[in-house]
Amino acid sequence: MTSVQDRQGAHSADDTREPESAGPDMTIRRPVPLLAATCAVAVGNLYFPQAVGPLIATGLRASPDAAATVVTATQAGYTAGIVLLVPLGDRLPHRPYLLTLLSLSGLALLAAGCAPTLPLLLAASVLVGLTTIGAQIVGLLAATLVPAERRGAMIGALLSGSTGGMLLARAFGGSLGERFGWRTPYLAAAALVLLLVLALARTLPSTAPASTRERYATLLVEPLRLLRAEPHLRRSCLYQATVFAGFSAVWACLAFLLTGPAYGLGAEALGLLALVGAATMVCTPVAGRLVDRHGPDPVNLVCLVGVLISAVLLVPGALGGPLGLTALTVGTLLLDVAMQCGMVANQARVQALGREAHGRLRTAYMTCAYLGGSAGSWLGARIWTQAGWWAVCALLALLAVLALTHHLVSRKHPRPAQVTGTAGQVGCDSPAPVLTPDGGAGGGRGVQNPPVSRSRSKGSGSRIAAPKGCGPSTRVYPS
Repeated sequence: MTSVQDRQGAHSADDTREPESAGPDMTIRRPVPLLAATCAVAVGNLYFPQAVGPLIATGLRASPDAAATVVTATQAGYTAGIVLLVPLGDRLPHRPYLLTLLSLSGLALLAAGCAPTLPLLLAASVLVGLTTIGAQIVGLLAATLVPAERRGAMIGALLSGSTGGMLLARAFGGSLGERFGWRTPYLAAAALVLLLVLALARTLPSTAPASTRERYATLLVEPLRLLRAEPHLRRSCLYQATVFAGFSAVWACLAFLLTGPAYGLGAEALGLLALVGAATMVCTPVAGRLVDRHGPDPVNLVCLVGVLISAVLLVPGALGGPLGLTALTVGTLLLDVAMQCGMVANQARVQALGREAHGRLRTAYMTCAYLGGSAGSWLGARIWTQAGWWAVCALLALLAVLALTHHLVSRKHPRPAQVTGTAGQVGCDSPAPVLTPDGGAGGGRGVQNPPVSRSRSKGSGSRIAAPKGCGPSTRVYPS
């Protein structure tokens, strides 16, 4: 198998430079709102089933546990889509690939909205998740439009759109389901996705993926090799999987808590509670700029502590009444902000490992994240049935402690980054490594990349230049 580094070495110096158009010109700025909207719609399809779980149970005469498996099926299908389809983003042109996936997603949503039984709804939900990977392809496309020093800000902008889609999906999913039945959110989502396909077909710029001629089977196994070779990829995967598992457990059970005897509210209440998390749309761009300036590790630390605090704040939600509702509001807001901002840091760390393998790196990262999410929603529903809300909060706290402990240990004993999967080399096609304020190269404090030329210019902070023969891309953090 031809390694990523071998292919990178074949590029000329001109080919390895960051694109000249990646500055603040209209070529880049124009598609950003549309790309963010695409992320919003794609991610929203994963989350509105959480708001209509009790309505599905009533409409299809199923138990709450069985209805909760609709969320699990959608997330499992999404995980399968990341494993099977996202690696093709390193080989196929992004524009037609994205349009095809969105078209299939619209048809799958239509089938789910017309499903007469729970088994058929579960099958359609798997297809919805499988094809709703548009946000991942958007991320690959956006990575080709911006230089390394602006990557965190772009990730923050796209995640802001994803957060908006998640919040609006829960809010309007619950409202539409409460007033018109659980099928209406599925049919409305199908119409929205198909309308978005038409808009993208007219305005989306054409971009080529990183050049690779790898066979499909090779692309599928490459993420496993990258997981073994890249310690920073494994770190990001662990943080996101644990946090997303707790996040999914909480939101999978919130509908049952709000509609149960403690509150006696309708499914619409879950959507209104989700709207409080709109603050996340403001926080993720800020997190992206902080990652560009200070690296991902400090942002991860703050976010993991925030998840742990949110678990404590959520416990009084079981009491009901104004006090319980206040606890749920504050706790879910903090959980949403911490999870999304942590994702900005994790994705920035992953993308810094190599541009040509972005699809496969993203596959490894998102597969771990959504396996955690699927496991969290499944485990949360069963813990809720056996022990109630306090046990769901305990699960969230346990997962946060696990990630936080690993993060603190890894900061004390950093491991070297293996950029683009080949030990001891920095690829010409990779973004230039980063020198953090403490002198470490890489995404976190004290992380040392392989030796490269260093220079210090007055007033400009510390620099690490790209290897000889590569383009002049250099990231700078203030000293």
